[in-house]
Amino acid sequence: MTTWEEVVRLSSGLPGVEESTSYRTPALKVAGKLFARLREEAEGGLMLVCSMEEKEALLASGDPAFYTTPHYDGYASILVDLDKVGREQLVELLEEAWRAKAPAKVLKERSAEPNP
Repeated sequence: MTTWEEVVRLSSGLPGVEESTSYRTPALKVAGKLFARLREEAEGGLMLVCSMEEKEALLASGDPAFYTTPHYDGYASILVDLDKVGREQLVELLEEAWRAKAPAKVLKERSAEPNP
């Protein structure tokens, strides 16, 4: 099972990531912009920013790791069940969410980093 602490650790290598809160729950932001939030509502899960196209594709895949609620209908974000999502896919989704919100200067920092 992936924990919030693991989500934070997986995101820590991305430039400008800061731990914060959103709606009084743990969140990750870049340059003050929310890209991930741990939901404590009944359905739980991790909210990640994504494109509407990505959201539709993830939901259409039938993978039980991805879902939405009526509250998120029409919003470019996906809910992720941390008990069901694979680590590699979570890493990819976290970076995509970060890229969607990071300012150009921060994105440039990331592209200037050497590839391991």
